[in-house]
Amino acid sequence: MPASVRKKRARAATLADVGRAAGVSAMAASAVLNSARTSSRISPDTRARIVAAAQLLNYRPNAAARALLARRMNTIGVAAVVDAGELNTYFLEVFNGLLEAAAQHEQNTTVFTFHDWTHDVPARLPRFCDGRVDGLILIAPLVAMDVLRKIAGHTPYVTIHNDLAVPGVVNLESDEEAGAFTLVTHLIAQGHRRILHLTGNRGRRGSERRIAAYRRALEAAGIVYDPALVVDSSYSTPAGAQSMRTWLQQNPAAPLPDAVFCANDGIAVGVMEVLAEAGYSVPGDVSVAGFDDSLVARTASPQLTTVRQPLRAMGRQAVESLLLQIRAEHEHDSGMPATQTAIVFPTELIARASVAPRARAAAT
Repeated sequence: MPASVRKKRARAATLADVGRAAGVSAMAASAVLNSARTSSRISPDTRARIVAAAQLLNYRPNAAARALLARRMNTIGVAAVVDAGELNTYFLEVFNGLLEAAAQHEQNTTVFTFHDWTHDVPARLPRFCDGRVDGLILIAPLVAMDVLRKIAGHTPYVTIHNDLAVPGVVNLESDEEAGAFTLVTHLIAQGHRRILHLTGNRGRRGSERRIAAYRRALEAAGIVYDPALVVDSSYSTPAGAQSMRTWLQQNPAAPLPDAVFCANDGIAVGVMEVLAEAGYSVPGDVSVAGFDDSLVARTASPQLTTVRQPLRAMGRQAVESLLLQIRAEHEHDSGMPATQTAIVFPTELIARASVAPRARAAAT
């Protein structure tokens, strides 16, 4: 559209405009419209004139200015690494819970996304602690302690599934080891003895907990641990597919596993895709189980047996915990915990069609 015919946008009315229209000062108008402090007494008639003038001029309070005055933006920051190549259902489940709680408390939400925790975050994350948000929620962070301490110096934050215990920082996690132990025990109870485990990223606390639970469940059932049945992978569908494909190629003469325990649901979907490509059925030839109970577990075919982490509830609790810290900071409450406070949520076995008893599976 040519500039000559482009409609000129009207200037937004200011407090000074309202004050002039009502015959009062801008300070008096602010006292009525923004609940600002003033030493002058404002009569009911004057208040009515100011309100009428504001309505006539379509005056809207400046949210940024009011936030600066109150030292609160009423905005929560959410930081996460999101892979552009795959839908991150774990993040979506947590984020849904965050949004629910934020809306309940009339908080806005700003999402900060990164390519990776190692190189991208240390440089960029501290820049977002510039007052644009009142606090941060870090989802499954892999951030060095010095970066976390730098943030804690001026911005309240909480973490979900943090690998590090940060003094004074609330971390929300689930009882992952108990969940994995229950799942592997369930597979064993179904008659499965040769259980392949595709791990998450090695070295991460959640991955190592699942491995420890896998070994403990085998030991409890009197099954000898075979390191050849533990395959390193990472938390994604392509990684799960590649790990399963590689194992089949490298073990052409080995018997097929009775079951595959995957460190998350995404890995399990990749495993089922590769088994189908190779001509195997799930659970007819191999039972497959995941971890998380994310959307992909409920929509897979067959639906996945998995361990439910209450991700939405964790997202909601993260907001509640963060708001407590923000309020404490603004009220100059020094009673915050001196050490990390871990909030641990229970996990739950969800049995679905991807796992069947070994005898029935062999006859299918």
